[in-house]
Amino acid sequence: MNQNQTTQIQSQPKTLLDTVEQGDCIEVMRRMPAASVDFVLTDPPYLVNFRDRDGRTLRNDSGDAWLKPAFAEAFRVLKRDRFCVSFYGWSKADRFLAAWKAAGFYPVGHLVFRKTYTSSARFVRYQHEQAYLLAKGRPQLPESPIPDVLELKYTGNELHPTQKAVSSLLPLVQAFSSIGDVVLDPFCGSGSTLLAARQLQRHYIGIEPDAQYHAVSLRRLSSRAA
Repeated sequence: MNQNQTTQIQSQPKTLLDTVEQGDCIEVMRRMPAASVDFVLTDPPYLVNFRDRDGRTLRNDSGDAWLKPAFAEAFRVLKRDRFCVSFYGWSKADRFLAAWKAAGFYPVGHLVFRKTYTSSARFVRYQHEQAYLLAKGRPQLPESPIPDVLELKYTGNELHPTQKAVSSLLPLVQAFSSIGDVVLDPFCGSGSTLLAARQLQRHYIGIEPDAQYHAVSLRRLSSRAA
């Protein structure tokens, strides 16, 4: 570990680095130092009153009062010239874009994740997820840019209603952070982002308000087979 990485780690609250904090992400991030993380990768509520086939719902999915303050804090704790990748609900794209731009982010890429199944069908069959690649400052161009259309492996959503496969997040962590960096997920759900970060030798900070999914994240991280 070089001196820069040692300094970076020392700048993190010891209670947060490589842990999952249960609580409101806005309040947790307010306790974090400014410019203390290297990459933000997150899958926040889509503001669509989601309910899956088993009746499971998501906290904070019915209103957007949290949206602007959460991304304002994510912007503050992210280092300059770094990236944030955020999934979002396509039907509420205007609200997400407004929140990101108000925080100081600007879009530099749009990612589409193809599904092998139809999540629902109305006017069309919905067979993809989407995320924006957002920049703070002027990040360097990646040496090997990833494609903007990727595959989203189906997890079965057994651990979380909108569970993302770790394998689908690995390319994002690898492309937009480096070994030893700190990856933040303010809406970490079942912990897939954190597992991807750990697998690629990054440090991680996860935040999850729901006690059930916080416990799931801790359990997955405690098992090397997760």
